Amino acid sequence: MRPLKTLQKLYDEESQVVITEKGSPPRALFYGEGFLQEDLPVGTRVIFPRPPLEGVPNVKAAIRWAINHPEGMDPLHALLRPGMRLTCVIDDISVPLPPMVTPDVRQSILEVVLELCADSGVDDVHLVIANALHRRMTEGEMKRMVGEKIFDAYYPDRYYNHDAEDPDGITELERTSHDEVVAVNRRVAESDLIVYVNINFVPMNGGHKSMGTGVTNYASLRHHHNPKTIRDSDSYMEPKASALYTKNTRIGTVIDQTLKVFHIETTLNNRMFGAPTDFLAKKEEDYTEADRLKFQALRFTLSKLPRAAARKVLNAIPAPYDVTGVFAGATEPTHQKTLEQSWKQYVVPVEGQSDIVIFPIPFVSPYSVNSILNPLLVQVMGLGYFYNLNRGVPLVKKGGVLILLHPAYDEFDPVQHPSYIEFFHRLLPETRDSMKLEHKYEKEFAENPSYVHLYRKGNAYHGVHPFYMWYWGENGRQHVGKVIVAGAENNHVPALLGWERTDTLSEAIEEARGFMGRSASISLLRIAPTVMVDVK
Repeated sequence: MRPLKTLQKLYDEESQVVITEKGSPPRALFYGEGFLQEDLPVGTRVIFPRPPLEGVPNVKAAIRWAINHPEGMDPLHALLRPGMRLTCVIDDISVPLPPMVTPDVRQSILEVVLELCADSGVDDVHLVIANALHRRMTEGEMKRMVGEKIFDAYYPDRYYNHDAEDPDGITELERTSHDEVVAVNRRVAESDLIVYVNINFVPMNGGHKSMGTGVTNYASLRHHHNPKTIRDSDSYMEPKASALYTKNTRIGTVIDQTLKVFHIETTLNNRMFGAPTDFLAKKEEDYTEADRLKFQALRFTLSKLPRAAARKVLNAIPAPYDVTGVFAGATEPTHQKTLEQSWKQYVVPVEGQSDIVIFPIPFVSPYSVNSILNPLLVQVMGLGYFYNLNRGVPLVKKGGVLILLHPAYDEFDPVQHPSYIEFFHRLLPETRDSMKLEHKYEKEFAENPSYVHLYRKGNAYHGVHPFYMWYWGENGRQHVGKVIVAGAENNHVPALLGWERTDTLSEAIEEARGFMGRSASISLLRIAPTVMVDVK
């Protein structure tokens, strides 16, 4: 008889960590606007997201309960009075990814809040999108986010994007104890009450970051959006280990001392894929024959489409997220509840770091909604966000190898990312040193009148934004010994980014083993859906 061990199932159904064995199925992996199907070496640790948490049974009831039982503040209805000036500040389109099915939870919150305002005689209400230095949302995107009824009632005079470059639209408050500029949108600053409407997609969202980043300007952002702050942050997702969080807290504390801000924060589960593509959330061991056929059909179809068409298909599939929690009130106690709920959904315990870590890079990022994942955004996803999806220590060992799966094409959206094009083709050939880029070129791009105009009047990210994308990958660059792009379709993009390339994942693993040793340990982090590792 065969030993009992070989009769056991190849993995534990309850575990989110699967060790690859000889009989393990090939993995379905994101590769930009397409997919790869790859057999991984025996012993590779595959880390899957947790199953989606149960959503609240009634979203609007949860919203009403939260605003009537807030943390550290009076109930919202008790803060309202006839004739007051109220501003709702709303998270922009960068979260969640992909955009959620309608009604968006921001619409549900606003419907409750605006009805309460009307009942309380509050007529002077504005809705301001907290886009900071992100691009302005389009009219269609704005309508989808809040629903037709609210859009028709408020747009464009009372529902609009924040403008960080409006000389008359920004007010400076008292500076922090570290002499940091605290600047906020003038309408927000002159309001009797601010209601911040948040979607907490990952733990670095929300809290003091909402106001301190969302409705400010370059003069304030530069205090924490810089290479030194990033280097001093061991993880963006863990407040106690993040200098970014510490500086946002200093700025946010000044805002809270000056203005009355009532936060409404929400958490989502990670139900990223709906009926047509729900198999992508499964372990491949759990695929049915129908799932395998659907994956092969999707992969074949996307491979035959022009890249722009494939992108359009993928962007057209909204995510059926469920709301798992609604919390309201003062900034810090509200955000603490939000963090606890986020970690329940996202964190997977993992034993030990790996010599080699593989990140499949999907087609979308917070900065490429309805656009293109250009080379700088591939960089920020791999070395910025995915590298930092941890508590404790990174998944990859110091000096280890990151393998990114993406075509790494040289393609930019000239409408959304004009300054990215100049940054990539003019500055990176000169230097990849973040400190040099900051001191020599950041101000030039931030004050470039053409980029300022495109930010204010078009739908372009601010001129300084590509610098932030480069800084965001600073910790990953300082930590790893080598980055390899598997499947890169050209040589010059990886070379400009300081990476190596291979045609296939197998070749990348062989090169990584040559660098780290034949016995090097390997982990694959299966994103998406969203997952964080708690490395012991």
